[in-house]
Amino acid sequence: MVSVVVFDADETLLDLRPAVTSSLAVVLEEMRRLSPAAATVSLADLEADWAAVGAVRSAAPVQEVRRAGLALSLARAGLDAELDRMLELFFAHRFALTRPFPDVLPALAELRRHFVLGYATNGNSRTERCGLAGEFAFELYAHENGLPKKPAPEFYAAVVAAAGVPPSEVLYVGDSLDHDVIAPQRAGLRAVWLNRIGTVCRPGVVPDGEVSTMAELLDVIDRSVRQPL
Repeated sequence: MVSVVVFDADETLLDLRPAVTSSLAVVLEEMRRLSPAAATVSLADLEADWAAVGAVRSAAPVQEVRRAGLALSLARAGLDAELDRMLELFFAHRFALTRPFPDVLPALAELRRHFVLGYATNGNSRTERCGLAGEFAFELYAHENGLPKKPAPEFYAAVVAAAGVPPSEVLYVGDSLDHDVIAPQRAGLRAVWLNRIGTVCRPGVVPDGEVSTMAELLDVIDRSVRQPL
């Protein structure tokens, strides 16, 4: 049966997208203040630069991807020398604005009465900077202590080791079918898909459970996941 529940971070527990968009907008405003050439640069350009770097450097640390994407954006306006300052500006706003979805903290409080809770992410959303300090028994971050990013099997092996129980007793919860359902299941973990936006599940992918809000998670675990294999 499940004794440990481990969570993905961004877009699962944390409402990251608005924080990132707002932070890029702050960077763009500063770019336009510094250089007339930035008048032709758009928010869509900044988002596209990040996506372009992420597509070719998907295994790299998030901080490195963000730095390389922002370097592309600044080069559009001849502001290459401002990279370090703009990166600091971006992350200051990104962390100040990143907070849990409204359903998260009440659900974690209830789940903690029944399970050990863990936090394991590819990103750099540190719990203490995003409104989740003290919520978890353990935390794992990709690229710390040589840990590769999801979906590498070593990531889930580290989750199991931190949980201190067999893989079948660990439930992973997240929004990505590839990273938070398919890969954990291949590693022997259970997996619940947190599908906040109502996406249709891909053929052949069978999560151990599916929820649209964190408030549904305990019931789904009790009904569909918690029983012994």
